[in-house]
Amino acid sequence: MLEAVTAVLRKFADFNGRARRSEYWWFELAYLLSLIFLGAIGEILTSPSFQNYVLGTLATIIVLGSILPMLAVSVRRLHDIDKSGWNILWFIIPIVGFILRIIWFCSRGTVGDNRFGPDPLAQTTGEIGL
Repeated sequence: MLEAVTAVLRKFADFNGRARRSEYWWFELAYLLSLIFLGAIGEILTSPSFQNYVLGTLATIIVLGSILPMLAVSVRRLHDIDKSGWNILWFIIPIVGFILRIIWFCSRGTVGDNRFGPDPLAQTTGEIGL
């Protein structure tokens, strides 16, 4: 998990290339867990001023700081399944976008090279894997 999150953060503004499924989903999990952690801390501590100001500020920093890396890894994930990054605009449509996101981001990427670059699984394992 740590390797995937650091890979996404290292390429936080890189919209070129391809991203593995694990890279995207581990980053998504880390993002959600950080927000859940802040929410749990807020519930444990009952001081309204602490909840509203400090935790609200931290949550805002996490959300705003994650927008660009999340967009970049999403575009690279679309590239891995040989789709243009502009397909991310489908995710704006509430139900259709959610369904497409799940289907596309859970799909195996293109085996071998595609128009967006080499297969990231072949680079990490030395062979084309699952």
